[in-house]
Amino acid sequence: MDERMEQVAEGGDITALHQLIEEDVNLLDHIDQVQCVQTPLHIAASAWHIQFAIEVMGLKLSFARKLNPDGFNPIHLALKNGHIELVRQLLEIDRDLAHVKGKECITPLHYVVETGDCHIDLLDKFLLVSPNTTADVIVRDEMALHIALKRE
Repeated sequence: MDERMEQVAEGGDITALHQLIEEDVNLLDHIDQVQCVQTPLHIAASAWHIQFAIEVMGLKLSFARKLNPDGFNPIHLALKNGHIELVRQLLEIDRDLAHVKGKECITPLHYVVETGDCHIDLLDKFLLVSPNTTADVIVRDEMALHIALKRE
């Protein structure tokens, strides 16, 4: 990704984002063509720039499903960094993000269950927006319920 775009995303500057897009109308498409890439949405999710993240999703929804080179999608990064409100906002925009699998096929629900009490308030959100996410299986052939029972 372009260094300027990275700086804009780190700063959460929506105006500068649109200025970069004016300079190159295909900028987001170029980023999207790379299979595993750190997108502006990944950076915004890590830095907790909610408005910027929502703006980027409006421009390029496919970024929400992309894995970065570490195998994380933006929701995983928001969860990892404790940005619960951003997770809620992203799920409001696209409920199917609850099923997006990251490294080891871990979904956001698996991550919440695996990490324990710090994100327990999100369980209801995942189950509300996508009840079928409980059937998603990770590479260890476990569903979220299996992980939850092992934690007890």
